[in-house]
Amino acid sequence: MIAQKVAQQSLRRLAAPSGMTLSMAKFATPAAIATGRYMQMRPTSTSTTTTDPTKILAEQRLRRPVSPHLSIYRPQITWYASGLHRITGSVASGALYTFAAAYLVAPVFGWHLESASIAAAFGALPFAAKFFVKLGLAMPFTYHCINGVRHLVWDTGRFLTNKQVIQTGWAMVGLSTVSALALALL
Repeated sequence: MIAQKVAQQSLRRLAAPSGMTLSMAKFATPAAIATGRYMQMRPTSTSTTTTDPTKILAEQRLRRPVSPHLSIYRPQITWYASGLHRITGSVASGALYTFAAAYLVAPVFGWHLESASIAAAFGALPFAAKFFVKLGLAMPFTYHCINGVRHLVWDTGRFLTNKQVIQTGWAMVGLSTVSALALALL
């Protein structure tokens, strides 16, 4: 059936004058299209070059512009706060998992990670060393917690203007520093 329609359309094209075929193609009626008496033709590409599509894609990627994200933007508090939030979360969780794993395997290796031995070792340190150890543990924890609260406030739709984001960023840095110092001095 399809072969018969194609043959009929080919014969009609051969019988019609060449100028008339092009002008009539623009004005095909819906009935002619519905009954199959009109066939839309598109020119075909006769490229003889066979290239690897992956090479074409690689060449197109080389011609694409590269985003100048780091070279044109001025660093702001939000940029640093976002990066530090991720880093402090990773450091705090990494330290917790490392200590938990060491605590579990301590009896096998003969390590003394009991609370009493840790407290005795920490108590033997000088005051400055105790302060810096506590500050090193408290700063990532307080920063991540306070910045997490800031993100939860943002989730409610508050403090989202540029000015408020910058203000809450500096307030978060100040609060986390003060609270970490307070915890280190305990």
